[in-house]
Amino acid sequence: MIYRSKAPLRIGLAGGGTDVSPYSDQFGGAILNATLSLHAHATIETTDHPQIEIRSIDKQEQEVFDWSDTLPINGRLDLLKGVYNRIQKDHPFLKQGLRISTYVDAPAGSGLGTSSTLVVAIIGAFSEMLKLPLGDYDMAHYAYEIERTDLALAGGRQDQYAATFGGFNFMEFFGDDKVIVNPLRIRQDSINELENNLVLYFTSTTRESAAIIKEQQKNVTENNIKSIDAMHQLKEQAKMMKEALLTGKLDQIGEILDFGFQQKKNMAAKISNPLMEEIYAAAKKAGASGGKISGAGGGGFMIFYCPGNSRYQVIETLANFGGKVNPFQFTQHGLTSWTVA
Repeated sequence: MIYRSKAPLRIGLAGGGTDVSPYSDQFGGAILNATLSLHAHATIETTDHPQIEIRSIDKQEQEVFDWSDTLPINGRLDLLKGVYNRIQKDHPFLKQGLRISTYVDAPAGSGLGTSSTLVVAIIGAFSEMLKLPLGDYDMAHYAYEIERTDLALAGGRQDQYAATFGGFNFMEFFGDDKVIVNPLRIRQDSINELENNLVLYFTSTTRESAAIIKEQQKNVTENNIKSIDAMHQLKEQAKMMKEALLTGKLDQIGEILDFGFQQKKNMAAKISNPLMEEIYAAAKKAGASGGKISGAGGGGFMIFYCPGNSRYQVIETLANFGGKVNPFQFTQHGLTSWTVA
């Protein structure tokens, strides 16, 4: 049998970083994000061999183990192993050979939540295979626990919930792992205009988000007023973005993005860099009214809001920096899984 799943990647539109502990535990966080027509894919195939094969097709990495209920966490394909180990611990299943394959439509470290979305997709394939009774909140929190507790990877909470729920969501984060996902009912013509006016640009660089996130966490722990105040402002930005989207005031979005871009740079030292500042300035000069770095920062994707017909001049300008504009559409669907007999 073959069990498949896919989960959508996301762009954060406002509030980025306020979903990270300890800020969210102490002050409460708020994020507005939306899922894209880019996905993390997972496939589990049962085999007749007493082995566990795991492979990342896009990374061209593969490992094969004699059957065991625990695979070694050693820096190679640890997300796949972490999900397998946790599922075996919580929902032990029959000793049988498995081939677990994954593919992600964007590079790791690109700022679209690839790692967390991949974990959600793998859990989704196992849930399809084992018929696990996991609701959306259960699935997202399970993925969060595997990443943050089992694998001790630094990061926030928005990606797991975006990948599971899908669509446009205003998310609130509190202490004790409490998360509330508020789906937004946005007019289709507003979504169409957003797709037309938002340019998603891959800088052709990736980054390790953990170091940036750890600095952000340290700034909160050490009561760095500048950093904490920036997070307060970003939380307000999420509310501003929600109002603009729900009321159809899309002309405000560029300015709201620009406000967040300036605030986010105060959260940690390496969120931006000279190249990204140059790209940002050039895009604004070409007609963009604002933009942001996707994810923790330091590289990966950037997005720009381009009112009127300015997207074409912005795209032409961005071509000078060696990156790539990535076409996309918004998707309303979260994690999906199915079985192939």
